[in-house]
Amino acid sequence: MKQILQNLRSGETKVEEVPAPGLGRNSVLIQTRASLISAGTERMLVEFGKASLLAKAKAQPDKVKQVLDKIKTDGLMPTLDAVFNRLGEPLPLGYCNAGVVLEVGAGVSGFKAGDRVISNGPHADIVAVPKTLCAKIPDNVTDEQAAFTVLASIGLQGIRLIKPTFGEKIVVYGMGLIGLVTVQLLRASGCEVFGVDVDAGRLAMAEKYGAVTCNAAAGDPIAAVSAWTEGKGVDGVLITASAKTDEIIHNAAEMCRKQGRIVLVGVIGLNLRRADFYEKELSFQVSCSYGPGRYDDKYEQAGQDYPMGYVRWTEQRNFEAVLLALQSGSLTVDDLITNRFKLDDAPAAYEKVSNDRNVLGVILEYSGQADMSKTITIKQAAAASKDKVAVGVIGAGNFSKMTMVPALSKTNARLAYIADLNGAAATHVAGKYGVEKAVSDYHDILNDPSVDAVFIAVGHNLHAKFICEVLQAGKHAFVEKPLAMNVDELKQILAVITKKPEQHVMLGFNRRFSPHTQKIKQLLSGRGEPLAMNMTVNAGIIPPDHWVHDLVRGGGRIIGEACHFIDLLSYIAGSKVQTVASAQMGQGVAVNEDKMSIVLGFEDGSIGTVNYFGNGSKSYPKEMLEIFSDGRVLRLDNFRKLTGYGFKGFRKFKTSRQDKGHNTEFSAFVDSLSTGGEPLISMNELVNSTLASFAAMTSAAENRTIVVANEYDLS
Repeated sequence: MKQILQNLRSGETKVEEVPAPGLGRNSVLIQTRASLISAGTERMLVEFGKASLLAKAKAQPDKVKQVLDKIKTDGLMPTLDAVFNRLGEPLPLGYCNAGVVLEVGAGVSGFKAGDRVISNGPHADIVAVPKTLCAKIPDNVTDEQAAFTVLASIGLQGIRLIKPTFGEKIVVYGMGLIGLVTVQLLRASGCEVFGVDVDAGRLAMAEKYGAVTCNAAAGDPIAAVSAWTEGKGVDGVLITASAKTDEIIHNAAEMCRKQGRIVLVGVIGLNLRRADFYEKELSFQVSCSYGPGRYDDKYEQAGQDYPMGYVRWTEQRNFEAVLLALQSGSLTVDDLITNRFKLDDAPAAYEKVSNDRNVLGVILEYSGQADMSKTITIKQAAAASKDKVAVGVIGAGNFSKMTMVPALSKTNARLAYIADLNGAAATHVAGKYGVEKAVSDYHDILNDPSVDAVFIAVGHNLHAKFICEVLQAGKHAFVEKPLAMNVDELKQILAVITKKPEQHVMLGFNRRFSPHTQKIKQLLSGRGEPLAMNMTVNAGIIPPDHWVHDLVRGGGRIIGEACHFIDLLSYIAGSKVQTVASAQMGQGVAVNEDKMSIVLGFEDGSIGTVNYFGNGSKSYPKEMLEIFSDGRVLRLDNFRKLTGYGFKGFRKFKTSRQDKGHNTEFSAFVDSLSTGGEPLISMNELVNSTLASFAAMTSAAENRTIVVANEYDLS
């Protein structure tokens, strides 16, 4: 199928062939009939993409600070690699879609194949959208009219926040698409409306919809509003403009009566003047997109609707309200359509949007004959690669595209597949790293007998499921940590392994393979007593609503990431974890589980502490390890520098860049499959480290020391 993608680094907009998206739980698969280009939001994205690197940096000073902090801790080259990888990712454009339902996923009710629906899906022949971001189109509303729904909901949410009452006087500042829609919806609510812009044509349209107007390029909008209200001031100002100036917010404050309301829907300069707000006791609020539910994964992805009795207007209910307004005629959009382009001509459409300020609504037209194929061939397999280990990758998310696939591309493997429900993401990674096929259905990988191993980089809650399916398909499995999120999942994996003993399971414990770790093992090889180890992890702050904190989806950061460091200490000691005693931060923080000290006792008498702290500064190194043994000390700084104290003939080992062992790990795994032999890490070790992470959570919750062997029954 075809989809519009933009390269953020170059600003180039293309219509690309990508696999049709896969259908996940709580989602709806839709064939697009029409979509609307948002002349405001999408113009900004295109212009940002076309800007120079310096201009991009100036536009995002907070991101520049993050880059500088990362350079301090990780080094210049890894940071530049990360930045350019991010900028090179394709950005799907569009969020105003109208089409016909092809199929619904598990957990979806209220929609069926054949329904006409709107969604916030991108500009693409086929889109897969969560059910809470869809709404049915009434029979007398055309596809083109319906395509305005999501954009109109942005204006409607601004109106919800300004809380207009019948007869109030409201200024709408900015007569773009959202502004003109907002004028109509306010008029339908019984409000008097005053429109401000610098474009005479748009102001004429606002007057047609019943607004009084002022051209800010020719007159004084503050004086005009004062005359309109007989000096009283307006009840509220809705700012729908997009401009860098701070004058708009100042003008809005000047226009308001005492205790007036200002709601920002657009993007403007926000250097507020205290006097403007202090003297009139004005309220100011920024509107968030389409309404309640936006950016809430539980609402959007998991499909958990908010009860109407407590949240009357959600994103979806705002969509439905706009569609009813279109059905009744209280909102009309036909006059807002200024241009129509075929999907194939999208680059010309974006040129028009960028260069012609007279453009308002640009409709993209679709052929209705979309390619439903879920496989795209990027390159043909070379004859010389037929004897290589063939691998597939499931997941094209951050870890996959930033670390896993780049590392695999440097091995001797044949990269046969990459799969992701987002076909565009899979296609991008495949094209960049020479993967033969991009697919949106991972079963293509499992069903191909030529594939030897599958690399799994999906959500933590799916790890056990995919490991079992990969093994049952007769293939080796490499999974990024964690192995499992609970004992039941671990039992499921072990049951399948019992039936498939010839298949290897490898967990992404990459730090074992770092040259720094290997140097530590060498230096401690002749030790005469147990080790005392202290691992400090400055894990960084992750917001409390992030999926990793969700015990169902992510399992928490200890099980999801701290297992890395438990395994590292176990590997250095050469001994399994025997006891676990941990303590987490008490009340007073939003998340306490990711601020934990874990004391490990090993079978050989060694002890180790993992201090995993998610409340530090990004400018401080992330990982620090100290090892005390036989009157000597080793200190590892962020996998860049290893320093020895008291060692004869050794003082320092340093690598030119941070090296956590990823490249060596992937290469070693591929080589082990080529040559045969035992797994790189035994299943006993993987299970022990996994159980120790479970024990850390239990110990902190129940305030007791866990003896791992006595706590868990895996039979």
